[in-house]
Order: sequence, then C-alpha cells, then structure tokens
Amino acid sequence: MSMSDRRGVAVSITARETAELVRVEHDSRPLGPQEVVGRTLATLISAGTELAGAYQGPTFPKFPGYAAAFEVEEVGSEVEGLRPGDLAYCSGPHRSFQRVEARNCLRAPAGLSPEEVTFCRLMGVTMSTLTTTRARPPDRVVVTGLGLVGHLGARVFAHCGYEVTACDPSPRRREIATQAGLSDVRATVPVEDPEFQGKVALVLECSGHEQAALDGCRVVRKRGEVALVGCPWTRKTDIPAQEILYAVFHRYVDLRSGWEWELPLHPTEFRAGSIFGHYALALRWIAEGSIPVTNLYTRVSPRDAQQAYQDLLHGRVETLGLVFDWRTL
Repeated sequence: MSMSDRRGVAVSITARETAELVRVEHDSRPLGPQEVVGRTLATLISAGTELAGAYQGPTFPKFPGYAAAFEVEEVGSEVEGLRPGDLAYCSGPHRSFQRVEARNCLRAPAGLSPEEVTFCRLMGVTMSTLTTTRARPPDRVVVTGLGLVGHLGARVFAHCGYEVTACDPSPRRREIATQAGLSDVRATVPVEDPEFQGKVALVLECSGHEQAALDGCRVVRKRGEVALVGCPWTRKTDIPAQEILYAVFHRYVDLRSGWEWELPLHPTEFRAGSIFGHYALALRWIAEGSIPVTNLYTRVSPRDAQQAYQDLLHGRVETLGLVFDWRTL
C-alpha cells in the first residue's frame, strides 16, 4: 500500500496550552515527478517558536514543527540522489509522514541517527549571520542566550575560528555549554571588562531579552554588529528605547536583524550562501563529529506532546531540547 493510501497523525495545538495527537489525511494526489514521500522518524521541537508562536498563541488549531528526519519510501520519476530506504532531512512539521519537493530535502550522511539529522535546522538559524557578518576569524564574538539556537550558534562560530564568549544566566545551560567544549562561558555579558569593552566584533543575540541587546550594544567595537536572532516574544524589562538608541548612536553600532531568511533557500548567482547549503554543511559537521549533538536532546513520544510542551514551558527538561520519536507509534 502506498503512502498516499494511508492515514497519518500529527501534533496539533488545538487550544491555548493544549497539544494533541490528531488524525490527518495523506495527500491522495499522484506523486509528482520531483516529489519525495516517506515516514517520519524524528522531529525536533523548536521551543522558542513553538511555545510562544503556537502553544501559547492566539489562534488554533496550529500544526507546528519545521525540522524532520524521515525514511524515503517513494520518489518521483525525475528525482535524482534519493531512493527508497534513504534517511533524509526536510523542514517538515510534527507529522507521521512527509511529502516534499526533492530539492527541499537532503540525504543524510551515513552514520547519523534521525534525531541528529534534525539539528541541522537550528544550526542553520545562526549560520545566516555567519554568512552575512563583516566579522572575520579570529574576531571576538559574544553569544547571548544558550538555548538550542544560541548554543549551536556559539559552537558554529567557535568551530569557524572566532573567539567566542557564550552568556546565559541559567547555570544548567552554562554547564551544558562548557561540557560541549566552549571555553568562555559566563552568566552575563562582561560589559565592564576592559578585555571586552570596544573589542567585540559581533554580538549574536539569541535570547530575545532587552538587557542582552543593550549589553551587546554597549560592548561592541565601533561599527561592530549586534544581530538580533532571538525573537522578543514578550517584554521582559522596563529599559527605555533611549538607552539602546544612545548606545547605538555613540558606539556607531550596526544593530540589525538576525533574520535567517535573508538568504535564498538554494544557491543563486551573485549571492553568497543559501539556507539548504547551510543545512548540508551542518549535517556534515555533525557527521564528522566537529559539532556533536547527541547530549543536547531527550527523546519523547508524540503521544506525550502535551507533557513535552508543558515540560519545556516550565523548565523541567534537563537537556536543551526535545525530539519527537515517531518510531514509538
């Protein structure tokens, strides 16, 4: 029986702070010549986006998720480089099957687990800033916020030869960062430290916190960059905008978006870098052992989606993230 003949399930946010596993129908159309379809093996929860943007969002239902590893079961007549049985990545939702254009998925390097494959997605978030920044190794880079995006960003920049300082008030996150090999891990940005004042080329702000953004503006060198990667979902302080504007004006700060979609999905002429080019590189680094991710996640069943989101919401997860294991269904 083909994939298109079977029903599937997906994680859906059906009401505020309510996650359920619901039935969904497969697309019954014949498989297109450039399409690939297969069963999902693992999907990574992007806690910041999924909690604030979906789980605690204003409209329902929502079907979250954008990092999936799947086993290819069928390929279109014109697909090259993928065949049934391959492990592949796509930016798919928390759903038991994936159907995607072949150009929008990547065959995983040999030896990777499905869980590891999903991490290329969150590594790619800060790799857009890596491609677009003026900072060059061995420039000093400060990363604020050591959730999955910031943690992986700090390791990506360190792997590329930058001098990285990683900051987060959470002792557990700092411990994980240190265990991962980051050599300079601190609770806060060292704004008053003369070794940092005016010597930081780039601040990668991944927390979405106003104080971190302000501290970044105060510590960078003249014409240094502060890239706002983390979404400021909620107001966390009473810092007036004037303080940030003052720091930007007097330090000539390039305060800019860390928007990952500044780059095209695929390589184009006259443009440096692409989203899928970054995913492919991230997969290679994970496979080579340059940036291992095996200790960053805990596997959970999609059946336990409600508990998973509650645990993330209330900080009850010992690792940095959760991966839905669809093989448990």
